[in-house]
Amino acid sequence: MANFPGDLQVIVPNLHRRYSGVTATNRMVAPRLAKLLRAAWFGSDAPEGIARLGAADFLKLWRRKAQLVWHARRNNEMIAGVMLRALGWPLRLVFTSAAQRHHSWITRWLIRRMDAIIATSEISASFLKVKATVIPHGVDTDVYAPPKDRAAAFAESGLPGRYAIGCFGRVRAQKGTDVFVDAMCRLLPRYPDFTAVIVGQVTTEQLAFANDLKKRIEAAGLQSRIVITGELPIEQVQRWYQRLTIYAFTSRNEGFGLTLIEAMAAGSALAAARAGAAELVVKDGVTGVLTPPGDVDALVAALEPLMRDVALATAMGQRGRERVLAEFSLDAEAARIGDVYRPLL
Repeated sequence: MANFPGDLQVIVPNLHRRYSGVTATNRMVAPRLAKLLRAAWFGSDAPEGIARLGAADFLKLWRRKAQLVWHARRNNEMIAGVMLRALGWPLRLVFTSAAQRHHSWITRWLIRRMDAIIATSEISASFLKVKATVIPHGVDTDVYAPPKDRAAAFAESGLPGRYAIGCFGRVRAQKGTDVFVDAMCRLLPRYPDFTAVIVGQVTTEQLAFANDLKKRIEAAGLQSRIVITGELPIEQVQRWYQRLTIYAFTSRNEGFGLTLIEAMAAGSALAAARAGAAELVVKDGVTGVLTPPGDVDALVAALEPLMRDVALATAMGQRGRERVLAEFSLDAEAARIGDVYRPLL
């Protein structure tokens, strides 16, 4: 970047080893922010479209006069910002909170040291003890878009059947992967044209959980029709969205749940547990069907009409795509974040 880092205004840190939902949201909005302000990414998994700030350039920012926004999305990033400012870096600290729960004492302590707070929903804001600006996540509607030919996109996978139903995210109880598997064990024998796909990392701590799911799948004789891909590169995940006719959002609890709007943007019909931003994003019965978290019976009841009538699912997916275009674009999110930054600079 020309004159970098002297003309820098915003640092987007990503201080996390694993690729997570927080990383995904950060990666999507950061290049849009870089079009509005002079911004750089500091840390792993840097996306295209934003400059990268290396350690040497970061050291050059010490004791410079012009203020810099440091936009944290995790506790460790808030801790780093507080410590760096104390050591002489000219940082104005911003934190985005997606959590829908009471915060730990350390998080509350750190939040009080921020210069501005963003919440991703009104529910998230309600758990904060300080004033927050509510800015929902957006999605790149060019990248997360319906395929030209969904049937051909699915056929490319080499999986059996004609249609895919997916559940994405790390394989764990919090994400409700077990709820999805149990629902599929009941539904897939009735709908032979469908294959279920679980895309997401299985961490070492969750191996026992994942192995139990595999035993359930084997007991149902569905090893070829319930596929667990493991962690995939983001480009492959984006292609998998385009193969789905239906998406199941099964989280028991969630900060926001970006996969909701990613799947909707790609034109998938949606069955969504009432977690994260589901009630904000989904118009029940129009762009998706809302269910209680952890309820296998309710998920089966929501999914079966969509599996029985693919035309119904396709129409719901089209309405979902239209809603994302109208309400949850990345450009709208970036513009509102930029409005939070500017008074701090």
